[in-house]
Amino acid sequence: MRVLVFSARKDERAFLRQAMVKLGHEIAFEEAHLSGRTAALAEGYDAISVFVNDCVDAEVIASLDSLGVKAIALRCAGYNNVDLDAAANAGIPVVRVPAYSPYAVAEHAVALLMALNRHIHKAYNRVREGNFSLDGLVGRDIHGKTVGVIGTGTIGRVFCQILRGFGARVIAYDLYPCEEALEMGVEYVDLAKLYAESDIISLHCPLTPQTHHLVGAEALASMKQGVIIINTSRGGLVDTQAVIGGLKSLQVGGLALDVYEEEADLFFEDLSGEVIADDELMRLTTFPNVIITGHQAFLTQEALINIAETTAQNLSDLESNASCSNQL
Repeated sequence: MRVLVFSARKDERAFLRQAMVKLGHEIAFEEAHLSGRTAALAEGYDAISVFVNDCVDAEVIASLDSLGVKAIALRCAGYNNVDLDAAANAGIPVVRVPAYSPYAVAEHAVALLMALNRHIHKAYNRVREGNFSLDGLVGRDIHGKTVGVIGTGTIGRVFCQILRGFGARVIAYDLYPCEEALEMGVEYVDLAKLYAESDIISLHCPLTPQTHHLVGAEALASMKQGVIIINTSRGGLVDTQAVIGGLKSLQVGGLALDVYEEEADLFFEDLSGEVIADDELMRLTTFPNVIITGHQAFLTQEALINIAETTAQNLSDLESNASCSNQL
């Protein structure tokens, strides 16, 4: 297949090229996001590959269909940015990478938690300026705290395992409780109990109409005062305005985000020389108890290799009409 990769980042190109060439695919890279404006770039290609902030709505799919594109390969697990019904109606199969490195994302969530709880970001900047004062750097033991995990898929379970290793009590909410999580000592509860009892809440569920703004004003009001919230899943799970209100009222004691609900035109870009017009994101950066990373939780060498190899194999399976377990 001739494959055009949209939203192609420098860190992934070598891995993708190696995996695609190995399986006989031709590959080209395009830095632009896929949108109605850029879909025409796919002319002459058999397949396209897209990432989390590409727009694959009905309009874009109609354009791809008219250009003869035969497959859409996601380089991620989530697919909330894809109109699957439109793709099915156009006869264009959509494949994804359901599990690349659950350890990468889970470990990043733990890193955010530890940095936030122990004020590592503040201490790092102080020491660089010769300030070795400990004022304002008091953290809390994770051991013995109650950690609420929303979503116990592969990533959520790895996160649970790590926190159990810290000696934390781990409670979880999932529509489909997992025996593996139960065996490691995770207690399943309803959302109301999770919100009421958790000192720390970490989100590991997909973004769906049902989970959109799962952490909103009502949920925040039912949480413990001073709760720490970690989101390495999808930005739309958190209502930004509501969580800003929670930070201002001290209901939220700390917030760590690797994703943001309006990240599409911001993340993965170098905007250091520009004025960022997103007032809510800029407001979040002013809080001393907020840490934001730019959707990098997945970014390990192991994950990049797995993403590239799975994406290439998915396209080979489609090309040979073989059964593809990763097709949506």
